[in-house]
This record gives sequence, structure tokens and C-alpha cells, in this order.
Amino acid sequence: MGFVRLIYWDVLVRVNQNNFSCKGTKSQGLLIKTAFIIVITTLLLFVLLAFFTRPGLLIVDTPIRFSQERTQATLEYIQDHYEMNTTTIDIDPKMIVLHWTETATIEEAFALFNREQFDENNTMVSQAGHVNVSAHFLIDAKGHIYRLMPETKMARHVIGLNYHAIGIENVGGVDAQDTMTPQQLQANIDLVHHLKDRFPKITYLIGHYEYTRFEDHPLWMERDAAYRTIKTDPSAAFVQAVYEGTKSLGLLRAP
Repeated sequence: MGFVRLIYWDVLVRVNQNNFSCKGTKSQGLLIKTAFIIVITTLLLFVLLAFFTRPGLLIVDTPIRFSQERTQATLEYIQDHYEMNTTTIDIDPKMIVLHWTETATIEEAFALFNREQFDENNTMVSQAGHVNVSAHFLIDAKGHIYRLMPETKMARHVIGLNYHAIGIENVGGVDAQDTMTPQQLQANIDLVHHLKDRFPKITYLIGHYEYTRFEDHPLWMERDAAYRTIKTDPSAAFVQAVYEGTKSLGLLRAP
């Protein structure tokens, strides 16, 4: 609105500078009409921008430990599970996978992902590779978004699809109960919009529990037919709500 007032004031100053009589000549009338049109047009532009422009997204960088040792373990995971010989863990994201942490607090969740090697007590998963699980983003119950690692580096968060997927973890889901808050829902919606803008190749939006539906899909890369875990996170209702809030992006669900 300040910009609108400046435009209008500038027009009035120009009227005085040109010594128009206060009786109102044809030129003055035309100038006033022009000023009115400018003001109305500017107001409409502001309204349209407010309606169609998504406000800037606040993402707090809170990196987990990712030493050369963790990078090397990730490379070994890629070799063992995807049969790829590569020297980097760089990825080109094509999907977003939603999760919940099954922890009550963000501190618990961060501690879980910050460890570089997997907990050996989890026999099946640790035998499938030493690199610890992780995700690219963590969202707390208040809807605050934390970036744990770069979106273009591979995180271990979804069997078979890690090499193509950005992972978003949400604090909650203890005992498989849907504790997602309205703030988390909105934060997920905003983050998905942000990621699609940054990475136009992103095509899919899925919940972690849907990952096995990609087994015959070109994006599926897991070579160990026995390596599967049952996942129930997050709730189908939460994933659907995020999908509904991002429908304008044209993202696909799991096949």
C-alpha cells in the first residue's frame, strides 16, 4: 500500500508542477483519470500477487553428522544394493517420501539420525548396511522445518528408492498413532511446493508405507529380493491430506 500511495502522490506533485488551474481543465481531468487507473491497477496487482504467491519458506539448516566415513558407508550401500559403481552419493530427486519418526520429541529424532552407523541391535537392517538411516528434512509438531542434509545427497530412508527420493520425517507417530498436527500438515504442503519448484523432475509423492508398490517400477533399484521391512508410516490420511494440498503440482501417487 505504501507503493500505491507513492504513485498517487507522484501524480499529484506533477499536477502542481505543471501549474494546472484548480478549475479543472481537460488535461487535468485526463491526468486524474490516469492516476485513478494507475492506483486501481496497482491494487489489483498486489491482490493477485498475494493470492498466487506462496510466502517464503523458513528452513533451518541443522546438519546431522556426515563424515567421510558415513559417505563411504553410503557408497558401499549403493554398491551392495543397487550394483552401481559410483564415486559420489549425489542424486537427482524424482520423488518425495513422507515419514514419521515414531519418537515423541525432536531431540529424540535428531539423535536417531545424527548417529553415523546403524544400531546393530536392529539385526536385519544393520546386516543390510552399516550406514545409519537418515532423511533430508525433519518437521516438528509446531511445523518448524529443519534441513538435516542436502537434498542432492542420498539418505537411507526408503528401501529400493533412496537413489531417487527426498525424505521428509515428521516428529510423532509413537506406537503407530497418528499424532500429526495441523502445523505439520501445512509445513509438509509448503515444503513439497518448495521442493517441486527447486527440482522440477520430482514426479511422485508417497508415504513410506507405499514403497513396495514400486518393485516393478523403473525407479526401483533394490537387488536383494529378501530385503524388505513392513512400514506403516505415516498414516494414509496424512499422506492424502498433503497430496490434496499439493494437487496443483500434478504429482503422482504410488502405482
